[in-house]
Amino acid sequence: MAAPPSRSRGDYDHLIKLLLIGDSGVGKSCLLLRFSDDTFTTSFITTIGIDFKVRTVELDGKRVKLQIWDTAGQERFRTITTAYYRGAMGILLVYDVTDESSFNNIRNWIRNIEQHASDNVNKILVGNKVDMDAKRVVSTAQGQKLADEYGIKFFETSAKTNQNVEQVFFTMARDIKQRLTETVAAATEPPTIQISRPDPDQAGTASSRWSSCCNT
Repeated sequence: MAAPPSRSRGDYDHLIKLLLIGDSGVGKSCLLLRFSDDTFTTSFITTIGIDFKVRTVELDGKRVKLQIWDTAGQERFRTITTAYYRGAMGILLVYDVTDESSFNNIRNWIRNIEQHASDNVNKILVGNKVDMDAKRVVSTAQGQKLADEYGIKFFETSAKTNQNVEQVFFTMARDIKQRLTETVAAATEPPTIQISRPDPDQAGTASSRWSSCCNT
């Protein structure tokens, strides 16, 4: 299993950890290779456990280092990947538009996220392999409906043709960067001090006590 990359160098403004999850064979590794190295292979190589890639991008004048973890989709590796949910700031749920079972299993993956990930983790639904449109069994409308049900963004991609691959990762990174910025701003905002006016009845009582005290 790969060791986490070092972050000793201060060559970025934000470090964002992303997680790719979904059934085996939906193209998670191909999406990652296309985004990180701009390469594509037709060879199917099963991810053993978990692997990662790193790419630093410019977002709104800030250098953002993306640490992207590619997880194994097989059941026997599921216990390994759950350990990485907690550290993830964003999760890409990937299915294959030519494989209906991988689409149906997205609900199971979302349940895993709800069980293991942080409550505020960002999520995006990704329908991959749209270049194989002749074999498509999951429509765009079905994908959008599922995304709307969970209140998350939706993209259809092709690692082979590079369709929407950059957009998916950049959208996720920008959303997380905005969330982190808002969180920091809220934490540094000075507390508001509220001064309540005294109750008239209580004020009158206090005044009468002061008067009787001074008249004695």
